Amino acid sequence: MNRPVYLADCPSYTETAVQSAVDAIFTSLSLDRLIQPGMQVVIKPNLVMKSKPEAAIITHPMVVAAVGKRVKALGARVLIAESAGGPYNPVALKSTYSVCGYETMARECGFDLNLDCGYRSVEAPHGVQCKAFPIIDPIANADLLIDIAKLKSHCLTGMSGAVKNLFGSVPGLMKPEFHCRFPDKQDFGRMLTDLCETVKPRISIVDGITAMEGNVPSGGQPRHMGVLLGGENPYNVDLIGAKLISMEPSKIFMLQSAMERGLCPARAEDVPLLGDPLEQHIVKDFVQPESKSNDFIDRVPKLFRPLAEKLATPRPKIRTKDCGGCGKCAESCPQHTIEIIDRKAVIHYNQCIKCFCCHEMCPSKAIDIKRFTLFNL
Repeated sequence: MNRPVYLADCPSYTETAVQSAVDAIFTSLSLDRLIQPGMQVVIKPNLVMKSKPEAAIITHPMVVAAVGKRVKALGARVLIAESAGGPYNPVALKSTYSVCGYETMARECGFDLNLDCGYRSVEAPHGVQCKAFPIIDPIANADLLIDIAKLKSHCLTGMSGAVKNLFGSVPGLMKPEFHCRFPDKQDFGRMLTDLCETVKPRISIVDGITAMEGNVPSGGQPRHMGVLLGGENPYNVDLIGAKLISMEPSKIFMLQSAMERGLCPARAEDVPLLGDPLEQHIVKDFVQPESKSNDFIDRVPKLFRPLAEKLATPRPKIRTKDCGGCGKCAESCPQHTIEIIDRKAVIHYNQCIKCFCCHEMCPSKAIDIKRFTLFNL
């Protein structure tokens, strides 16, 4: 709970700047002690979809390269592993690695890219919401897991950082099953905390050099922040991340769950912080997702709350003119409530659980997050 977080100034993705920031994190927190020669160290980035690094949707390969070089210098083997939101098979993985710039980076650095698509059930003995998870083999079998996330706002969970990134430990199209099992945001957040406690990353680093704000994970806008965060406690790292993007931690349900379990403090100010001053990097006008919870609903008379929630709760809306009919949204929908009609996606809202998986996986960014117009006045 009291593990410190290091906040490193990193103005750009140049090799020199990133390696210097990563080395500062490892040295200041004595992270080298965790890595032994001969270890299989798995690095888990955020490769939510096929995207160029400059779009700020994925963990930039330069950050993974810098961490991997440090690990390799300590005599450990480096394996990069991820399960994105679509099918989990070698063809899909190769394509994702290639488009995201990881194929070239891994070849130049001498790292391995995981193409083993096996998985196994791993018990979560201390799980509150979930007692077992299907976990991809490289993460389940790792000697040590390093979690390298991207700092983003998030339509469902409020923020995506070290804890949310671990949802990629679940194989591809099994992720929608969890959205279906836990449609309530608080339950979903508790599940993510259970997952984090199950896979137990030993080192968590968050790429905030260029973050993403707005309707994220994939439909937002890049926001330069010029920082890298690192620590051993992923919740503490996310607490500092939330402070940087001016988001209240109690509204981030996986952090709320962690606080309730005594896994982290209730405030970022209570996290021991090394490196740069926090106030120097806080972005006060960071754009929050439109799906952010409405506190006013709690002030509505109970009789009218069901109607208020129905009208005020954001929902995905397809811009038909921009829809290419690729079917990625239908493929990722846990409720199977989207179908392709006349080469356009159509959402049947009677079964929509508002998990925003369709918004996340749309390669054309043709899905918006919209509220009922009355509440936009």
